Amino acid sequence: MREHGGNLDVALQRFGGAAEDWIDLSTGINRVPYPGVDVELRQWSALPSRSDIESLHNAARQAYRTDAPIVAMGGAQAAIQSLPHLAPRGRARILAPTYNEYAGMLSAAGWDVTEVSDLAALAGADIGIIVNPNNPDGRRHDRHELLALLPRVGRLVIDESFADAVPDLSLAGAAGQSGVLILRSFGKFYGLAGLRLGFAIGSGPDIAALAAMAGPWPVSGAAIAIGRRALLDRDWARATTARLADDCVRLDAEAQSRGWTLLGGTSLFRLYETGDALAAQDKLARGQIWSRVFQQKPGWLRLGLPGSEAEWSRLAAVLSR
Repeated sequence: MREHGGNLDVALQRFGGAAEDWIDLSTGINRVPYPGVDVELRQWSALPSRSDIESLHNAARQAYRTDAPIVAMGGAQAAIQSLPHLAPRGRARILAPTYNEYAGMLSAAGWDVTEVSDLAALAGADIGIIVNPNNPDGRRHDRHELLALLPRVGRLVIDESFADAVPDLSLAGAAGQSGVLILRSFGKFYGLAGLRLGFAIGSGPDIAALAAMAGPWPVSGAAIAIGRRALLDRDWARATTARLADDCVRLDAEAQSRGWTLLGGTSLFRLYETGDALAAQDKLARGQIWSRVFQQKPGWLRLGLPGSEAEWSRLAAVLSR
């Protein structure tokens, strides 16, 4: 398995304790999740109907401000795993460093994969992939810059898994045209990653192909009911966006007071240069706080945002030791 955050089993094996004792800040998942998770029994006992699924699609179109074709899938990861099969194998170029599943999936499917460091280098690719905002450094790209790539890339895939708090960055509104495919994650911003819900937004042929690969019941009845409710709750989304912005400032101040340098981040995680990330991770882990390190970048440490005041207090106490 490729290296990811959320590998709390590793923390338990190395440092002990039970999962409920830990604060898992190794992911970019909101630790104050959407509260409306009660569903009717039929959502568990019956197969989702087509009208159920379409009602979820309509809620997603409203939330993502698009009229383009859309398909719900089992998280953005499900779309990533289908991506290599949307077209005949060819040249894939990925703006890196970024989420490592893209290179792995495309390479395994026989694509010629190259990681590049600037947008212009995507030109000539059959598939060009950009994560916007980027994971792990939070790098952002203006929507007009991205649209300018369209004539030079066969299919432009933009992963907007961390874009909920910056909706003006999104290209979802332009996704109906040929050559643009947008991927969205539901679970990160809404703090419900275990629901396994995401969306692909794109041209009619691309969405039809992804829907065929996903099958007749791509997501559960519970995911449909909770996802629809959350996506339509724009008051919660606005309040959460404001809270996350304040929390980013708070976490950056805490980290910088310990001598760490902010490298970037999104509204759901921050990336710091610590000098020795393994030592920093070890220190946090001894206070049962889990974080993300990167093998190729020995100083980089990524932290999600604590949720409750108790979590903030524990983080401050552990860092001050």
